[in-house]
Amino acid sequence: MSATPNSLFRHYLDSLIQQGTTRTSLTDEARNVLRTWYVASRQGGRPAASAPASSEPPPLQAAAPVSAPAGKPEPPELFPQNREPDSAITLPEGTMEDKLQYLRNLAQNWKPARELNSLRDTMVFATGNPHTKLMLIGEAPGYYEEVQQEPFVGRAGEKLNQILRAMGLSRDMVYISNIVKFRPALPNQRTNNRAPTPEEIEACLPIIMHEIRVIQPKMIVALGGTAAAGLLGEQGSVSSMRGRFHDLNGIPVRVTYHPSYLLRSDSPREKRKVWEDMLAVMERLDMPISEKQRGYFLPRA
Repeated sequence: MSATPNSLFRHYLDSLIQQGTTRTSLTDEARNVLRTWYVASRQGGRPAASAPASSEPPPLQAAAPVSAPAGKPEPPELFPQNREPDSAITLPEGTMEDKLQYLRNLAQNWKPARELNSLRDTMVFATGNPHTKLMLIGEAPGYYEEVQQEPFVGRAGEKLNQILRAMGLSRDMVYISNIVKFRPALPNQRTNNRAPTPEEIEACLPIIMHEIRVIQPKMIVALGGTAAAGLLGEQGSVSSMRGRFHDLNGIPVRVTYHPSYLLRSDSPREKRKVWEDMLAVMERLDMPISEKQRGYFLPRA
């Protein structure tokens, strides 16, 4: 099923909210598009008379400042609930590297994802050390990840590298992946990105679940609300899901903010929230923690 501009925009806004964003900037072009959608929604979904009917996207109901009609049921949560690896995928015999290469090849032409026609064509698989205790999982590649064909590069990737260095780790000591292996598409797309939809998450979930089965990490860190919701099948903001451990088929999962959130909210208070999650991960993995590390981003006396 192809995603509409309406639904893509709604899920993009949902992802910003889950990451803690309360404001975002708009170009004049974006304002005009939103204004058109708003007018259409006030006319019962009919486009404004000044625009051709065939050029109008569906109305953006979530953006209209009116309440839903009384008695209208809320749409069901769309994040998939099954968290077991897909039995239709049979991993080959061999080494861990053999199995990951099989999954990489499978992901390249993964039919459930490709049939959505809402993802771009360059596949971005994973990076790091598969023989690790710690696996970090994000939502989907963005522009820079697509260009370099590696997860978490660009400014968000550098922020993640800083977090890992503060933990005494590096990228080649952990395993980094995304649930969705292709960059979610947008009309006239350049460097702009969007979060994957629940349908895209569901289509790609079998691959990441088998990655987890192959890696067998002692700990998973879910980076951002979309990744957390996709992995755990729980709908909620990062702030409501962080601060404790969740369970994914016997593996502890810690939810924290996506590194891009710290690019927008770079205060010591927000950094401390992420760092407290990382300290909890380090403690659970029996990693050494110095007093200096414990004091990172605390208010100065």
